[in-house]
Amino acid sequence: MSQVFEKLTLKEKIGYSVGDTASNLFFQTFILFMLYFYTDVFGISAAAVGTMFLVTRIWDAVNDPIMGMIADRTNSRWGKFRPYLLFVAVPFGIIGVLTFTTPDFDPNGKLIYAYVTYTLMMMFYTAINVPYSALMAVITPNSMERTVLSSFRFVAAFMGGVIVQSTTMSL
Repeated sequence: MSQVFEKLTLKEKIGYSVGDTASNLFFQTFILFMLYFYTDVFGISAAAVGTMFLVTRIWDAVNDPIMGMIADRTNSRWGKFRPYLLFVAVPFGIIGVLTFTTPDFDPNGKLIYAYVTYTLMMMFYTAINVPYSALMAVITPNSMERTVLSSFRFVAAFMGGVIVQSTTMSL
């Protein structure tokens, strides 16, 4: 016997998808300016920055599944995934500002500062984005609705990227 599930409303689909618009507004801005900032503004060599990006992304490949396991095992009054959206957003914003802060350190201090802030920024991004992505599975048990919801999400994410690129091109 097949179960009948209620379809998500347009408001619910848009409400979920704008989370990725916001995420991409933030993330695309960082991606577009990070290399320029670290090399031309903060004064770190391109080779050191490239190595930092590689090391951090390797760590990110390790911590993404770990975050998924942590979120999946979370049991709170707000559910499994919502606490991460509620309580990691502010630290994520703070570390985002610190990532683009230029303390007056010697070259080694600058590199260490860049490693710490960039790695933390990516970890906070993971702590928000992995649970956000997993939310789709608990929003509806209907696989067709999840497919439609995913389409809404990725269109919204694309729009966030377009907004950033079209408003920052002249910079």
